[in-house]
Amino acid sequence: MHRILIIGGNGSGKTTMSSILAERTGLPLVHLDALYWTANWVPREREDFIRLLQAELEKPEWIMDGNMRRTLPMRLPYCDTVIYLDFPGIVCFFGTIRRIFQNYGKSRADMGGSCIERFDRRSWKFIRSTLSFNKKNRKYFYTEIGRFPDVTLIVLKNRKQVRRFLENIGQSEESGENKGRITPD
Repeated sequence: MHRILIIGGNGSGKTTMSSILAERTGLPLVHLDALYWTANWVPREREDFIRLLQAELEKPEWIMDGNMRRTLPMRLPYCDTVIYLDFPGIVCFFGTIRRIFQNYGKSRADMGGSCIERFDRRSWKFIRSTLSFNKKNRKYFYTEIGRFPDVTLIVLKNRKQVRRFLENIGQSEESGENKGRITPD
């Protein structure tokens, strides 16, 4: 594993997992949100974002967390592994609420610019979207990933599987267990 995409519903723990994985593997960490957002939740110009993303994709090693569905076809040809946090919507719903309240009034390190976490109409809409994320995205994600049979797909369905995966990351990489499509029990 040298180029790893971590995808999944908002609030599934992509940022937490990617940070721990980067620490344990020594791979550089790239947050899509940091490339996309500028100060005060203003999106970067599309061309600038694509240019920044392309520069990261061309690097020899990375862990990249984030969904941004429209960029998945651009990212998949570069990765060797996709870790899909395919959690139930209700888990992501509560994960998003927890994240907003833990970071309320602050800008998270994984965001670009100064994007202060707040709880308002826009954030409530975002929180509610976690409940329909799988219905809108799951089939698309699996279809797109399926177009790249050489990419190892690791599907984690709950936080216990994530913890187990992270605990065993050094062992499984050395033994070659992560070849092919994997769904831990």
